[in-house]
Amino acid sequence: MQRAKDTFYIALRDRIAALNPARTAWVRGIVRPAVLIEENELAGDFPPLNAFRLRWTALEAYPHGPLPLVKMRCEIRYATAGNPGNGGMDRGRMMAAMDAEIAQALTEPPQRVLKTDYATPAAPQPQRTNIFWGDVQFGAIAANGEQLERTASVDVYSYQETSER
Repeated sequence: MQRAKDTFYIALRDRIAALNPARTAWVRGIVRPAVLIEENELAGDFPPLNAFRLRWTALEAYPHGPLPLVKMRCEIRYATAGNPGNGGMDRGRMMAAMDAEIAQALTEPPQRVLKTDYATPAAPQPQRTNIFWGDVQFGAIAANGEQLERTASVDVYSYQETSER
């Protein structure tokens, strides 16, 4: 399952970076595309604004067939307080831009990528099967003080290859 989670993260990160190269986050002294995996980041006082935070929340396995199929739910959380130069009065526009980016990244064909083993980042190893995902579902916008927040979710599927069992 880790290979599928890593592959989905890399695919989404690269698609967001291509759609909006300016969407970056400063994380532990490094500027990088603003797509983060909560379980891999150090705990902080506040989640970063204007970044997409992935959280894996559900898992189902379908063991029948030549290769077991695994379905994982990925929640994508994001928030914005708007642009400080505009006094935050553009937070709705910034939320709409983030909505559009995540929608395009997840619905633009193909909705699949070759599963890759990123255990050794310098030498990723392509696997034999793809991961694929369904349509993105957007939750309601919530106001939290000066911030607007939203959670989108998507189901990610992968076949468990023999080397993963």
